[in-house]
Amino acid sequence: MPAPAISSHTCVLTPPQGETLRAYLDEHGFLFREVPYARYAAATPQVNIVYYQSGKLVVQGKGTREFVEFTLEPLILKEVKMGYETVLNPELLLPRLGIDESGKGDFFGPLCVAGAYINESVIRAWENVGIRDSKNVGSDKKIAELAKIIRETPGCVTTVVPIGNEAYNRLYAKMRSVNTLLAWGHARVIENLMTQQLFMNPPPVRAISDQFASDKNVIAKALMGLGREIELVQRHKAESDLAVAAASILARDEFVTRLRRLEVQFGIKLPKGASAAVDQAAKDFIAKHGAEQLPLVSKMHFRTSFRALGLPEPPKKEWRKS
Repeated sequence: MPAPAISSHTCVLTPPQGETLRAYLDEHGFLFREVPYARYAAATPQVNIVYYQSGKLVVQGKGTREFVEFTLEPLILKEVKMGYETVLNPELLLPRLGIDESGKGDFFGPLCVAGAYINESVIRAWENVGIRDSKNVGSDKKIAELAKIIRETPGCVTTVVPIGNEAYNRLYAKMRSVNTLLAWGHARVIENLMTQQLFMNPPPVRAISDQFASDKNVIAKALMGLGREIELVQRHKAESDLAVAAASILARDEFVTRLRRLEVQFGIKLPKGASAAVDQAAKDFIAKHGAEQLPLVSKMHFRTSFRALGLPEPPKKEWRKS
């Protein structure tokens, strides 16, 4: 199977390694140029190299994989990793569940939590597909394409729990915490996946989720019966794990799909995120449909809703993870 294409790679070089690389680039016809905060930068038509004063090296371009595999690792770093990731770290092939959400920071639209089970055959099938954290996917169209691949990959088991705006606002009024609501959604997804163990071969060894709260017990306490039977791993930047990345794509695809349905239903553009454009869209929605309809399309605890309704905004609380 051909190696997966990559267009960007970063690592850290020691000063001696940086000088060795500079000499190599000079000897091999790279064109040097000035870049802010960089010790040097050089390029060919296939690859672009920037070595920053911090020691960070960035390699970009269609020749990235070849440069890293045949020059950077063996000649400069004196190590060989690229193409041998699963050999060096066999845990990357373990059967597991990944859970992630989309819509948490969006005023309009639902909160969607998704999960995916992957095993070695699924991982091998995705080597050249480009499954990655949804935040690094450039368009909704590409998200939809990747989500379709994920759902149709033999051996992959998926589930999505969409929390529509009415349910979201009702749950938030009861729980008074986004993290508690998220924990419930993650626990529900894990439970849904675990009910499909018959289709998982081999069974998952753990479930991996982003650590969105400082207290890991937030999710652990929310786990249901079957969810307590599997190891739960929470870590920051969990989207770097393939199972979590797949879940993030499924969650984003569900969010985007449902947001579009709301736009069609109410005949008005509902921008993503939270911004001045979102503030204006909220006011436009109220002007068209009335304030009483706003909870059908939005998350009412956002400060955007107070501004749109002409209400005094609640005092800002000191931010902290809960």
